[in-house]
Amino acid sequence: MSTSPVQLISVTPNAEQLIAYCARVSNPRNQKNPDNEKLIRYLIKHKHWSPLEMAHVVMSIECSRAVASQLLRHRSMSFQEFSQRYASVEEMEFAKPPEFRRQDTKNRQNSTDDLDDATKAEFRIRTQALYDSSERLYKEMLSAGVAKECARAVLPLQTPSRLYVAGSVRSWVHYVQLRCGNGTQKEHMDVAKACREVLRKALPTVMSAVDSVKI
Repeated sequence: MSTSPVQLISVTPNAEQLIAYCARVSNPRNQKNPDNEKLIRYLIKHKHWSPLEMAHVVMSIECSRAVASQLLRHRSMSFQEFSQRYASVEEMEFAKPPEFRRQDTKNRQNSTDDLDDATKAEFRIRTQALYDSSERLYKEMLSAGVAKECARAVLPLQTPSRLYVAGSVRSWVHYVQLRCGNGTQKEHMDVAKACREVLRKALPTVMSAVDSVKI
């Protein structure tokens, strides 16, 4: 069984209770009401997002540098990424060939999984040879004293990376809604789906409402 690329690092204690407590700011006599499910569902259904900004989640995400660059576009999040300037890539691992899919002729941001097996096999072998050459060159550069920040230039986009990603519950809900949907690169969608599963365990009431309410 493969390990999930996403791990929960931290979540605001009693996050859902805090969201409901803050949402009831104008009704102080009822702020400690423990029945939060109906209120949270109402907030999400009617897009009252500000209470969901009161709680935060931090996750560890392992992905390729190509997917990491897409993650970094979510500007409401905060990121701390593995530095190839500071640490050798050997502390993570080197690139492995990606899945090969056919370019969708109707959507430049989409691919279809209908390449024949022979084509996939050929390019997997050739890509692995390219990556092996890149790895050897990288190691030779480091051995010769070349700075990591210079040597990393020969590494492919498929090189693995690790990020710590922090965001409000609102930001995470937006992220999984967007990146679990059509139009997202498959490898990024896999990461987003793993994030969604983490959120379902950490914030079951919020995610139940997100899953059931059409937004």
